[in-house]
Amino acid sequence: MSHLSLAIAVLTVSDTRGPDEDTSGDLLVERLTGAGHRLAERRIVTDDVYAIRAIVSAWIADAGVQAVLTTGGTGFTGRDSTPEALLPLFDKTIDGFGELFRQVSFDEIGSSTIQSRAVGGLANGTLVFAMPGSTGACRTAWDKILRNQLDADFKPCNFAELLPRFREHA
Repeated sequence: MSHLSLAIAVLTVSDTRGPDEDTSGDLLVERLTGAGHRLAERRIVTDDVYAIRAIVSAWIADAGVQAVLTTGGTGFTGRDSTPEALLPLFDKTIDGFGELFRQVSFDEIGSSTIQSRAVGGLANGTLVFAMPGSTGACRTAWDKILRNQLDADFKPCNFAELLPRFREHA
């Protein structure tokens, strides 16, 4: 199979970061473009359930966007609300993403990985992955999970090759 270039949107959720401080968003853009994908759009939004949901809803409604990567807002503080914003949008959850992210993170940060509420799901045929806000967490998620799952050539299976089937209905 020849390389499949996906259009991927990146959303940074933060009350304090602007474009100059968004190292996590920078890393995700660098990694996805380095893997031959296209940046569909990039935004920074405050940690507000409805603001997050509005942006991601627009992206999942756009048939030209195949995946959405979010960074930030997955912790336990009062303002961390990315999972609450995204979960109602999911048609199916990708439970294995959060589980595997915490497993591979354990080797790097030990039991502190329990504080991550990384989630993944499928919404209107679009892959959505929410990662913690640290650059290291985004590096771990991309390098150890997402790079392969968004690569149509990765075997034995990957999400990229299933994209045309995500909008099937029984």
